[in-house]
Amino acid sequence: MEKEKTDKRDHILDVAERVFSEHGFDGASTRLISGEAGVNMAMLNYYFGSKEGLLLSLFERRTSTFHSLIQGIGNNENMSSWQKVSEYVEAYINRVFSNNCFQKVVHQELAVRRTGELADKITDMIMQNVIEFRKILHEGIERGEFKNDIDTEMVVATVFGVKAQIVNASHISSLMLGYDTQDPQNMVDKLKPRVTDYLKKLLKAYLLTEHDNAK
Repeated sequence: MEKEKTDKRDHILDVAERVFSEHGFDGASTRLISGEAGVNMAMLNYYFGSKEGLLLSLFERRTSTFHSLIQGIGNNENMSSWQKVSEYVEAYINRVFSNNCFQKVVHQELAVRRTGELADKITDMIMQNVIEFRKILHEGIERGEFKNDIDTEMVVATVFGVKAQIVNASHISSLMLGYDTQDPQNMVDKLKPRVTDYLKKLLKAYLLTEHDNAK
């Protein structure tokens, strides 16, 4: 019974993620989501309470699993700081390209600059993952693996900025790169490995000391 409830809840969240990405939070209604999910309004309200509760649950599901993943990378004592950055980039880009709808929802919510408790909770969830990445960068400086004068905030912005350009401005990205960046096959075969390789090379050149970079 518990598994059935979890499956139903996840199904509603999957549908809500797609609907929010297509219509935006303000343009989507719980009635539309319940209809698309094939459940009645009573069930949707039972699980989530409101449209705001539905959006929060969606963010909690996506950000918490990623947070656990990158926390594990950061706490791995057997990895160098550069290996951790490399693993973070791999995990982040995999996440972006496997959750394209969610990335659009994130972009929409950040773009509207919503205020209030809902916005604060969403911001806090996103910032927890930013903080984990910054910890890895600061650790690299303390260990002497990374240069002392790196701008950690701009490193974070660079990684997130590449994602925003590619995913959220797909029409421009498609023109620049010469192929449809929203095509699933192009994403897997061309875009994901290209973005991953680019970010790793860029960050390695910027972060590592001359001695380590020569390796």
